[in-house]
Parts: sequence; C-alpha cells; structure tokens
Amino acid sequence: MKYPARILLLFVLCCRLSAYGQSPWPAAKAAAWYQQQGWLLGANFIPSTAVNQLEMWQAATFDTAAIDRELGYAAATGFNIMRVYLHHVAWQQDREGFKQRVGQYLGIASRHHIRTMFVFFDDCWRDSYQPGPQPAPVPGVHNSGWLKDPGGLIDRDTTLMDTLRVYVQDIIRTFKQDQRVAIWDLYNEPGHFKHGAKSWPLLKNVVAWTRAEAPEQPVTIGIWNKEFTDFNQYQLEQSDIITFHNYRDSASMQEAIDTLRRYNRPVICTEYMKRPNNSTFTTHLPMMKKAGVGAINWGLVAGKTQTNYPQGNKGGEPEPAIWYHDIFRADGTPFDATETAFIREIAAQ
Repeated sequence: MKYPARILLLFVLCCRLSAYGQSPWPAAKAAAWYQQQGWLLGANFIPSTAVNQLEMWQAATFDTAAIDRELGYAAATGFNIMRVYLHHVAWQQDREGFKQRVGQYLGIASRHHIRTMFVFFDDCWRDSYQPGPQPAPVPGVHNSGWLKDPGGLIDRDTTLMDTLRVYVQDIIRTFKQDQRVAIWDLYNEPGHFKHGAKSWPLLKNVVAWTRAEAPEQPVTIGIWNKEFTDFNQYQLEQSDIITFHNYRDSASMQEAIDTLRRYNRPVICTEYMKRPNNSTFTTHLPMMKKAGVGAINWGLVAGKTQTNYPQGNKGGEPEPAIWYHDIFRADGTPFDATETAFIREIAAQ
C-alpha cells in the first residue's frame, strides 16, 4: 500500500521526536506515582567513613559494613528513602565495577526497606578532585572534602561534556527499571558557588540525556534559591516532581510549600534541618506531613564530612553543643534521643 508523501513525512518526524525520549510527565501521572509511595521520609546519606563521594564509591574505600550499619539506624528511625550523590570520576575509573557497587548499595538499602534518590551533578564545595586516596578531613571543618561534579573542569576540558553524556546514559540505562531507585535528581544547586550562567549547558544537557533514556522513575532538579528565577523556571518545567531546599525557619518553609504546591505536582523537600536556624524535625516535619510534602534532611551519621559542625567555620573548635546537621554518632547513639523518638512517632502515624 502506498501512503501520501505528507503521511510518510509525519511518520518520520514522529520517529525522530520519539528518539529524543520522553517529555516531562503529565501532572496526573506524577500524582498517581506519588500516591503509591506513601510519605517519603529520609536523609541525605554518605557513610561516616567517607569524606566525599569518591571515597564512598571507589572500590578501595567502598564500605559495605558501614553502609549496612548506618542504613539500619535510618530504618529503625522510620526513614524510607535516602538521597545519595554519585560522582563521574568513580565511574570513569571503573565503569562496570562502579555500577556493581551501585547495585550493592541498592541491595543493602532494599534490605532495610529504603529506596534511593540518586544525584548526578553538584556545583557545591571543592572544585578540584582526582581519583585514588582522598584527603583526610580538616579537623572540625564542615564538609572540608566534599566535591563538585564536574566543577570548573568542564570549562577547561572540551571532551568532558561527551564523557558526562556517556556516564549519565550508562547509569540510567542500567537502573532505569530498577524499583529500588525512587527518583533521579539530575543536578544539585546549579549555579551555586559562583558558577552562575556557566551551569546552563550541563543543566540542559543532563535533562536531554536523561529524557533520551526514558527512565521509569521520575526526574527532578531541585529549587534552592528563589532569586535564581531563570534557573527555577527551567527546573520546574523539566521536573516530573518538584523538589526544593530550605534551611530556614518554619515560616519560610511554609511559604515555600504554599508556593510550590500551586504547580499541582508532588513536592519533596530534599534538604532541610539546620538546628541553629530553627529548622528542626519538631518544627518542620508536622507541617510537611500535613501538606503531604516529602522530607529529606541533610545528614544521617556524623563522620568524615563533619556536617554536624557549622558551615563556614575555620576548624579547631570543639564539637558544637547544638549540631548543625546529622542525627547519629557513628556508634548509633543519637545526638538527641527525644528528637529521634519524635521522628519515629511521626513516621508511624
């Protein structure tokens, strides 16, 4: 049977468009997905034995015992999701080994009934990095070893963008049907640490690369600075579900919730809880649960990242009386037993 030329042209165009992958989910699909999740409650996770993402994921320092032990603390507290950062250098060193370790991590988390939100890129903290042994933490300094990915290297290495494309698509292709992965968070705080507009090419590319793979899980890029209006508009338009960061008091949190719920999509706060700012579990979890907003605080176990110390400190100070972030010591002792009891209670409601 012969078809008119315009019908054939339309068919070819449709095939070409489909090759670019999926569009952002319709709001109804996002709502249906969210309804099946229950209330998502958890923390940003890196084991206490790792100073940064490379130390977490490299073969020589991939600490399954610490991961298992510390996710056990999380499960006993009522947490059901962890937000976990990847790093392209760990993949670049050993692609198959890296994916195997990601699978091992997911297996451990799943045994604790915890699902995972993976983060690909990050504009925050140290700009230089290299594979191999990682530097020891600077005593008492908040996040002294945390790494950007890819940071300023992308401005100097003209081949890196293509490497990052292969990396993102390899990881998503491997895990895009894995139900242990709850969400893909494509880029943490784009434009931060004075990257500004230089973050646009990678941000737009990671969205395109991810959509081309059509993962079964939702995709998000979290809002973190309400003054970044152009970034925010793009991130909201390209996200299946809305995520955001807020480390301020309860009035600020409520304002953020009210603003973002107007988009009629599921909303999850993927960074909060800074005790000196009156951003605490007791002040914030009740309002988030009432609003049906997922809650993922910064920090689970105080360790080599030292995020229990205040941001911007010079180091050498004693451990603060009021922890900045984090919930447990490495041995499982909570910073504040009444706090963890409160989390368990609200998780069970």
